[in-house]
Amino acid sequence: MMLRAFPRLAAAALFVAATPLMAQQMSAADFANLARYRAANSALPKRAPGEQRVVFFGNSITEGWAKHFATMFPGRPYIGRGISGQTTAQMVLRFRQDVVALEPAAVVILAGTNDIAGNTGPATLEEIESNLAAMTELAQANGITVLLSSVLPVYDYPWKPGLAPAPKIVALNAWLGQYAATRGATYVDYHTPMADERQGMKGALAYDGVHPTEAGYRVMADIVEPLIRRALSSAPPGEKGKGGN
Repeated sequence: MMLRAFPRLAAAALFVAATPLMAQQMSAADFANLARYRAANSALPKRAPGEQRVVFFGNSITEGWAKHFATMFPGRPYIGRGISGQTTAQMVLRFRQDVVALEPAAVVILAGTNDIAGNTGPATLEEIESNLAAMTELAQANGITVLLSSVLPVYDYPWKPGLAPAPKIVALNAWLGQYAATRGATYVDYHTPMADERQGMKGALAYDGVHPTEAGYRVMADIVEPLIRRALSSAPPGEKGKGGN
């Protein structure tokens, strides 16, 4: 049985408390980095009636992508809320501030690779899945259409080599696709067209095997844009262009 969003948020807080000393020190100094977008969120204009605002929520991959939104999604009210290095344990704690409070029609969640890299300490696939489910359920409870992105292919992390992340990413993506189907969310498969024969990133699509080049982002944009349009057009009438607290 799926847990509700708020018990999952409590579980995420317990996971944070169980992380190593360095992560606990980060917690005392804003573990989730809520300060990163606080001013930008305050300065964001109120959503116009009928505006189908979309928040892209994630880590450095999303943060780097936001710089290309004006050219890859011209005229679209798309907002980037990615923070470099973040894990799902951090993201779930800022989800209300950086997604729900912005009243988007949809959210595109791209997360999990930094958990597999162990950026805030060891994390099991089950813990990553629980955090992704918490974000999904909190969004849907607030009338926000959810697009769950596959984790991008990685053969090895340059900042933490030897973890053999590729099969873990494949397993997490399989769960994401299945979970999205059970929740009526949209699964966005970047992994299949971007992976090479080792289940790592194709050379031209990433400059370090993890972070996309502009060509990589263009592949992603071509995949996600029609899925956003389809998801919003099929959302219940009361949820189109609607977010809430």
